[in-house]
Amino acid sequence: MSKKKILYVEDDETLGFLTADSLENQYEVAHFINGQSGFDAFCNDDFDLCILDVMLPDMDGFEIATQIRKRNQEIPIIFLSAKTMKEDRIKGLKLGADDYLVKPYSMEELTLKIEVFLNRSQKTSFKNNATYLIGSFEFDPTNYCVSKGKEMTNLTEREAALLKLFLDNKNTVLKREKILMELWGTDDYFVGRSLDVFISRLRKIFKDEPNIRIENIPRVGFKLLTE
Repeated sequence: MSKKKILYVEDDETLGFLTADSLENQYEVAHFINGQSGFDAFCNDDFDLCILDVMLPDMDGFEIATQIRKRNQEIPIIFLSAKTMKEDRIKGLKLGADDYLVKPYSMEELTLKIEVFLNRSQKTSFKNNATYLIGSFEFDPTNYCVSKGKEMTNLTEREAALLKLFLDNKNTVLKREKILMELWGTDDYFVGRSLDVFISRLRKIFKDEPNIRIENIPRVGFKLLTE
């Protein structure tokens, strides 16, 4: 069985060498020391997961992630950074990253995160082509889109997974922790903030549909109400 291929962009050559060397026991690692070369590699090769430092020469990690998400909504992205500000972590998650680890990090934690996201990435390849009717909308989980007549709204992979989870459990309270573990494999506070962003996005899509609403259950979770 071939190894999963990881794009790793880190400009600290010592840290980069040590991390890449450790990961190469399990994965095929392509290590780059500046943002532009890392992004060029992404555009010209196939990877299973991306690990990005935030502060990079030529093109920072946030910009790389933004460009990656324009081309691929599914590939897991992990940020590594010495920047500890809450705003930086939230920004990274809002850009579509799967996690944000603060340096210094342990290799054991990084490896565990990689395994969680690679496994989740395989599981979220939906197993059937069934579409869902929700009010006057049609939801296609395979192609990550919601349509109403000729109007179509594209979703990210995780937004589609979240909506599918709600529809599979409609009119039922879903605990916040369950949603986070299902979609992210962790119930970390900062990932929870990212969930709130996705909930807000789904609410905007269905805001003109009177019989569809995502209800907040204080200190518990959420419930999709639909007739």
